[in-house]
Amino acid sequence: MGLGIGLGAILALFLSRFLAGLLYGVKSNDPITLAAVSVLLLVAALAATLLPARRATRVDPMVALRYE
Repeated sequence: MGLGIGLGAILALFLSRFLAGLLYGVKSNDPITLAAVSVLLLVAALAATLLPARRATRVDPMVALRYE
């Protein structure tokens, strides 16, 4: 996951000149904004994987095997 965030940050820096026209009040290569968006996406990815994994650990393995 960290590799994807790193590659995404590098690509964002390279593509920042194309995004400059779409942004209002923020520089296209603002490190604080890039870090905040990276943290937000990381939290969303963790929430998307953590909640189903916790729910799956509460199921009895024999019940899950018999269901399929």
